Amino acid sequence: MQYRNVGKSGLKVSEIALGSWVTQLTDAEQVERATEVVRLAFDSGINFFDCADAYSGGDAERFLGRVLKQYPRRELVISSKVYFPTGDGVNDRGLSRKHIFESIDQTLKNLDTDYVDLYYCHRFDESCDLTETLRAMSDLVAQGKVLYYGVSEEWGGARLEEAQRIIDRYNLYPITVVQPQYNMVDRYIEHEIMGVCRRHGIGLTTFSPLAQGLLTGKYRKGQPLPAGSRATWQSDHQINDLLTDANLDKVERLRAVADELGVSLAVLSLAWILQHPEISCVIAGASRPSQLESNLKASGLVIPADAMAEIESILGFTRFERHVG
Repeated sequence: MQYRNVGKSGLKVSEIALGSWVTQLTDAEQVERATEVVRLAFDSGINFFDCADAYSGGDAERFLGRVLKQYPRRELVISSKVYFPTGDGVNDRGLSRKHIFESIDQTLKNLDTDYVDLYYCHRFDESCDLTETLRAMSDLVAQGKVLYYGVSEEWGGARLEEAQRIIDRYNLYPITVVQPQYNMVDRYIEHEIMGVCRRHGIGLTTFSPLAQGLLTGKYRKGQPLPAGSRATWQSDHQINDLLTDANLDKVERLRAVADELGVSLAVLSLAWILQHPEISCVIAGASRPSQLESNLKASGLVIPADAMAEIESILGFTRFERHVG
């Protein structure tokens, strides 16, 4: 396993991190399988475990806390997030000082730890003054409950720049990390967010590297959907919106590049993200140990320049076509 700094901070994380958003905990068999995944991750050199208070209504945090308790805390980088509702009250959501302070206490209790290494604003809160949010996050660092803080989705370049101005004005602890979606399908962060992060020394811990499964290569043009795959779930429109003929044609061409390099398309997709020096790590979920074992192969994999050029020609320097209907 290779490790990288999170931006200009001294914190080092594994190039492959384990995400908890796909962790299923509804029965004993699922819990046992998830436990095996976490143990394999740690034994394989993964030190970064990403979670959120909204995942499984807090159960994901409680599960992660129980499993990670067997390992030395100093060897772990644990993250969580705040924003989504944690109750029915009017203040049980968003990025107010009240909700942030109450949420971190519950998160620490769930995880059974004294602090989290990274704490993210899960979304942007239009209803709350940005200065209030940043002061609250900075105060959590001062209190030692959070070591570094950052933001996730809905924080574009303009919002990050405004946050930086507020941080400079009031001498607050800085934003250390941004966690956006990024993959061969969705490259929006290249347009401005990557540049802002380079300018301010902010790390990028990206998620959804396989685009809801599109970049695993299991969806093939003209073939039936794999049984049990996300595309067979009636409620999952994200992957179905990606399954256009144009996208599937590109996936076939990417598969050929992967075959030539002797790796799977999934490994190529993760390694492609890690070729970008702005990226601190790729956060990937795994519902079973074999998926994690595949993900691990991307760490340290260098894609030759000619293969990178071929990938760019396939992608066309643009985001994949998204069908909206």
